[in-house]
Amino acid sequence: MAQARKNFTGRHMAAIFVGAFAIVIAVNLAMASVAVGSFHGTVVDNSYVASQNYNGWLKQAAASKALGWQAVPHRRADGRVVVETLAVPAGARITGTAEHPLGLRADTPLTFAPTGKGSWVSNQTLVPGRWQVRLAIRAGSEAWAGEAELR
Repeated sequence: MAQARKNFTGRHMAAIFVGAFAIVIAVNLAMASVAVGSFHGTVVDNSYVASQNYNGWLKQAAASKALGWQAVPHRRADGRVVVETLAVPAGARITGTAEHPLGLRADTPLTFAPTGKGSWVSNQTLVPGRWQVRLAIRAGSEAWAGEAELR
């Protein structure tokens, strides 16, 4: 039994052509969606200016590490930022700035009040969302700086 062979027509070519472009467009839309959804903002606004400060940042990081202080911020349900510290001397003062990574909200200066046992709570609240918190701790002539991400 011989089967009849079907001819390859323009409709077949058009279907292949449309299908191939549909796959390319679908992949591009998926990749664009992932790229936009995973963009977390810029680290610096001007890389040249940042490069001029880089060595100073390294010195500051080394000095902070040498102090042995640790500070871990997290946000409470009421929007206040709590900083849990370790080895920070009594009488230290903590300040900070909360920056929205995409610049959708203005920077929020933070001041902290001690609550005891190495814990500090901010006087200001942050709206829900993603924030980059830069902390500064001063105790006498010693200074520590660090940053962390809050979600």
